[in-house]
Amino acid sequence: MAKYLVIVESPAKVKTIKKFLGKNYEVTASNGHVRDLPKSQLGIDIEHGFEPKYITIRGKGDILAKLRKEVKNAVKSALKTPREVDIDLVNAQQARRMLDRMVGYKISPLLWAKVKRGLSAGRVQSVALRMICDREEEINAFIPKEYWTLDAQLGIEGEKRPLMAKFHGDASGKLEIPSQQEFEELKKKLEKAEYTVLEVKRGERTKKAPLPFTTSTLQQEASKTLNFSIQKTMRIAQQLYEGIDIKGQGTVGLITYLRTDSVRISEEASQSAKEYIIESYGETYAAQHTGENTKSSKIQDAHEAIRPSDIARAPVLVKESLSRDQFRLYQLIWKRFAASQMHGAVYETTSVIIGADNYRFHVSASKILFDGFLCVYTEEDEDKAKGNVLLHSIDGDSKLTLQNLEGKQHFTQPPAHYTEASLVKSLEELGIGRPSTYSPTITTILARRYVVKENKNLYVTELGEVVNAIMKESFPTIVDERFTANLESLLDKVEEGAVSWKAVVSNFYPDLQEAVEVAEKDLEKIKIEDEVTDIICEECGRNLVVKYGPHGKFLACPGFPECRNTKPYLEKTGIKCPLCQKEVVLKKTKKGRKYYGCENNPECEFMSWQKPSQKPCPKCGGYMVEKGNKLACADKQCGYSESSAPKKAE
Repeated sequence: MAKYLVIVESPAKVKTIKKFLGKNYEVTASNGHVRDLPKSQLGIDIEHGFEPKYITIRGKGDILAKLRKEVKNAVKSALKTPREVDIDLVNAQQARRMLDRMVGYKISPLLWAKVKRGLSAGRVQSVALRMICDREEEINAFIPKEYWTLDAQLGIEGEKRPLMAKFHGDASGKLEIPSQQEFEELKKKLEKAEYTVLEVKRGERTKKAPLPFTTSTLQQEASKTLNFSIQKTMRIAQQLYEGIDIKGQGTVGLITYLRTDSVRISEEASQSAKEYIIESYGETYAAQHTGENTKSSKIQDAHEAIRPSDIARAPVLVKESLSRDQFRLYQLIWKRFAASQMHGAVYETTSVIIGADNYRFHVSASKILFDGFLCVYTEEDEDKAKGNVLLHSIDGDSKLTLQNLEGKQHFTQPPAHYTEASLVKSLEELGIGRPSTYSPTITTILARRYVVKENKNLYVTELGEVVNAIMKESFPTIVDERFTANLESLLDKVEEGAVSWKAVVSNFYPDLQEAVEVAEKDLEKIKIEDEVTDIICEECGRNLVVKYGPHGKFLACPGFPECRNTKPYLEKTGIKCPLCQKEVVLKKTKKGRKYYGCENNPECEFMSWQKPSQKPCPKCGGYMVEKGNKLACADKQCGYSESSAPKKAE
């Protein structure tokens, strides 16, 4: 009979661990958590010190009984040298779970009553939704500004290839070129100018190797390079962690734990990596140190960075045993870890300042002297110098002749829509949530249809706007980024043993309860009835009413369930279509994103993401759209905008 008992969470890990421990150990799985707060009630004793009321999760009774039996039979010798449970870690987890439960169970019923059943609020998800909504408002209010760039093509005496120099400004600093008129005026001056080399700087720079993956950086890089969703990345990483049946090796866990915010690497793993790199690439490629394993206040550092469990298990050696997606993710993790333990890439750089009378042009070029970690891993956004080669022949005496001046018109771009990857990055930078929460948070707001994903971008739906408006009005603290980040910081202090978990929970709950009570009273004043329209149900003759569904508003017959007729909801705007003069209506894409289109579609193809204005553009005659407190021409080449401040009441 086995002398020792090891309990693990995942059944997939049982074989792997048992293989290492031998016959004296019994390894069994709990199949996930075995207890939790009850689903049918808050599960927290508010009146008696906020004690949690745990229950055994349904279906886990037999597993617990089996574990208790195994403990009685095998644990006696292990009790001689026990390691105490870190109660601070337990309390921090317990406090997080209780705070999440309080927010969810107290606020969600209000959303059910005010909007529709099945909605939910959450301590992290509500902040994430607000961030997406705020970004969408920024984008909608953004007005592009025109600017020009200017490149000079210069001939160098004795050189066949011309030099491309970028306009920078004048002797006092950088200058913008805001319009074509100013560009033309500048061009005339520069065509007559004498071009001379004012300064040449040559040097070397080293691009540091990347740090190994944390949960969030893995999610971001897998999204950019492999086009994986956050959920898919975590699912496949879990498979690699739990173990894959490798030919000739049995079940092997290929990577370390996947939920971590640390870039720390164990001494053993670092040494193994160094030996592997020296053997495979040469001694000059191995890093002189193990990397910048600095620990910020936001890092919990409970686990190592995500790395291959054995660097000698190169991707090509296990490719046959992995699915295509498993291989691609494992290869990404392996390459990133190998790169993190290698020497930086060394570049030879040249920087030239060229004078044209009082104006200045800049030229920069670089060349790789030593590829270092780049021989293994290149990040997707790796900067690459284009256009110029290293100019060894250029110096202060070089004679330059102007061959051509080329100008290009540009317009400033609005902030980018959040993607899953950029949202995770922002949440992490703000200190909101933890590695284990990013994937379920994004999954929840997508599943609730608060947000839709189109071409990687996240767009808020009408339903998401309604929920966010309620949360901002009734629970501003819950959706405040700083408050949520400060709360995370307090929970970290609980983990360190510096703050009592009950102090955190007891300080949080009264304010939440007060806000809920105020919101409930406001709700009682509002008699919520379905909005009746003048559209007649063609099946039973009743007036159709406005309902909320997964995609937002839709029209339905009030005679449900006898009459199940439904129709898309087209919100009239009272604005005439700028193309055909029919009415513009508010529509939605198949995934729920709002846009403005002509009621005469498909005969008329008019559509706009911003609300069109009835007022024509005074500059080009086209139509204008509402952007925050301004009206702007829909044709960005025109660039006209004006204030749309509301008229004063008479």
